Amino acid sequence: MSQDDTSSSDESSSSIPGSTQRSPRSPRRSPRPGSPNFTGKWKLKDSDNFDPFLQDCNVGILKRTAAKYAASEHHIEQDGDHMKVTVKAAGFSTGKQQDYEVGDSFSETEINGEQAEVETEWSDEGDGIRELHRSDSFEYILVRELPDEDTMVLNLESSSGTKAKRIYKRME
Repeated sequence: MSQDDTSSSDESSSSIPGSTQRSPRSPRRSPRPGSPNFTGKWKLKDSDNFDPFLQDCNVGILKRTAAKYAASEHHIEQDGDHMKVTVKAAGFSTGKQQDYEVGDSFSETEINGEQAEVETEWSDEGDGIRELHRSDSFEYILVRELPDEDTMVLNLESSSGTKAKRIYKRME
């Protein structure tokens, strides 16, 4: 891998494959015993197929090129279902801030400048957090996992099926 490759209260079907979506009034799915705690500072160490993934998400060549070489960090504070994620990338004037409860939705500005609605939930196995990002022109799924206590993996898949992987190592 190389770095150059970035309402009802009943459950109903979700657009996230293999998952369910809960209405805003239904209880959030709490972390299961043994669910990961993502708290920490994480630095990008490896990336696979990121450029084709970004291209599928309508990211222009200049931002894709910058994303290949940017030193990306995720600073995460987690308290149960509450997540506060700050993404910092060298070469980009602004980072990304996410503050949400797993099971809820929030809005954010994507790398291409578009507003996206993001639906979150614990993965079916409870070992990761699944995010479905939707904008007017693209959709993708991000699954955040901890294969071990010092490694965080972001698995990304565009609506056309292009998959990418970003591997982060704990900084502290």
